Amino acid sequence: MSVTIKPITAADIPGAVQCIQVAFDADPYNNWVFDKGTPPSNGGFDKTRNYTSLKTKCDWGLRSSYALFYVAKDEAGKVVGVSMWTMPAMTAKPQTWADWANDYRLWIEQGVNVLWYRGWGGLRRGRYWVWKREQAECQKELWTDENGYYFVNIVVVDPGAQGKGVGKRLFEVVMERADAEGRRCYLESSRWQPNVKIYEKLGFEVVKKMRCIAEDGTGDGIDLFCMMREPRTVTK
Repeated sequence: MSVTIKPITAADIPGAVQCIQVAFDADPYNNWVFDKGTPPSNGGFDKTRNYTSLKTKCDWGLRSSYALFYVAKDEAGKVVGVSMWTMPAMTAKPQTWADWANDYRLWIEQGVNVLWYRGWGGLRRGRYWVWKREQAECQKELWTDENGYYFVNIVVVDPGAQGKGVGKRLFEVVMERADAEGRRCYLESSRWQPNVKIYEKLGFEVVKKMRCIAEDGTGDGIDLFCMMREPRTVTK
């Protein structure tokens, strides 16, 4: 399949958001953290609200100096894949005022979304904060390199384009950069099959299993697999 990988633009965002929503429809984490069994009118998952939230995140990525957001487009110009990475945050290098302001703007805009839609769009906030707590603990334990890590936040491929190397190319565009800089890459996957095996072929290794248990009385849990990739030697 012939695709072009390039940094996301404002014109790409609608297609990118749609691609993310389709690809995440059956994602274990997505189904754990969102209430998809209740109608939107009763506080359940709201696809329109979710679209707006994802668009806001993409807009943030366009402005950020440390976000690396890419899209894969087919011959017809359709977005068939999306990747969202963040660059290494070196402990010796403080955040710039511009990025601080951009992060604060994202927080404000997401707050406006809550007010506009009169709710969180089916997000189970208790579960979300369980995940954030467990994620922070895992990253505190695993992120020991003062030079930081390239963090894979999202890599998705439209179901119709899967199995054709699109996802691999969305990884490679940043992994090649990480290799050239001698830096590690990190991700968290909520799927053991087939994702973990795919990521292992790209050089990632499972370094920890993150267990998140809902504290809402249901006991529902989700496992995420923390994976690290060591930089590979670049042949000149």
